[in-house]
Amino acid sequence: MQSVVAFTDTYLPTVNGVTYTIQTWRERWHRRGGRMDVVYPRDDEYSPEPGEYGVRSLPFPFYEGLRIGAPRVPKAVEDTDLVHAHTPFGLGLAGLRLARRKDIPLVATYHTPTAEYAEYLSSIETIERGVERTAERYERWFFDRADAVIVPSEDAKRRLRHVLGVDSDVVVLSNGIDVEHFSPVSGDAFREQYGLGDGPLVGYTGRHGYEKELGELVRAVADLDVTLVFGGDGPARDDLERLAADLDVDARFLGFLDREELPAFYSTLDVFGFPSPVETQGLVALEANACGTPVVGVDSGALEDTVTDGVTGYHYEQGDTHEFGQAIRRALDERDTLSERCLERRDEVSVEHSVDRLSQLYDRLTAE
Repeated sequence: MQSVVAFTDTYLPTVNGVTYTIQTWRERWHRRGGRMDVVYPRDDEYSPEPGEYGVRSLPFPFYEGLRIGAPRVPKAVEDTDLVHAHTPFGLGLAGLRLARRKDIPLVATYHTPTAEYAEYLSSIETIERGVERTAERYERWFFDRADAVIVPSEDAKRRLRHVLGVDSDVVVLSNGIDVEHFSPVSGDAFREQYGLGDGPLVGYTGRHGYEKELGELVRAVADLDVTLVFGGDGPARDDLERLAADLDVDARFLGFLDREELPAFYSTLDVFGFPSPVETQGLVALEANACGTPVVGVDSGALEDTVTDGVTGYHYEQGDTHEFGQAIRRALDERDTLSERCLERRDEVSVEHSVDRLSQLYDRLTAE
């Protein structure tokens, strides 16, 4: 097994899809006898484990939970066979520098369409578009210097090829989910703990960011006899609470849920609603499916591929709130059948399957 060092601008104590993927891949890599170190922006709230190396960092002022790490390479990670950058910025540059200095392969994962978050830097359209163009040019420059770029979906591959114009070898490889952890469980205790009653539940968990268009989910259930359940938190939460009150939607905001609670959260829901058009994969959709819960997602971004109509849930046209509500109603009616189909596909989305393919990619690049 190769010795790998991962460079990331997002890591614990922040919990998101990038952090989860790195942690899960690393744990599985260690199970197989390999070494995978992590270089990340140091945060005083997190105590690193062996093989985790924090570097000096500062909070990013425009996006809560993100820190900017100094682009340096700790001496402890220099003896490695391959570099895997999970960011094109900050510490991604440190990974690029290490790969070039040691003449070893550089793999980069495209986790997030950075230009989609330009609105956090400015609300002025001309400035926002300028930031988007600058980010796209920079991403093209960085990813073209990788020996291979991993993307979690065909949509992300199309973006890299046709929007950014990246010429590197682009490999579609799902991040995968831990199906040992995410499996159906009884939701009775979860319902009782949070006072959710006995009626149908529609919900979402994840970051409450404006770019995820979660207000569409609130509007979609306004005419349905359901309780709407939000897990997670973020800058849009206050506006979502006000919108739910204005529309007289029975909405419960549970805040951040521990990872141990998530299987019960997903299993308790009848339908998972996912209106975000900016996902590169949408891991929470796969987690919900692995727990037997169908997903109604926007027919845009990675969710075009992550959700399979009539199998793992249904799509709706972006911006069509009425169609969103109708698709949720249909998924509620077909919940039992859709649940069975979701569970039949658990092995296909497992992290074990993803790490098998990751290992094959690493082997090919180091052999070349």
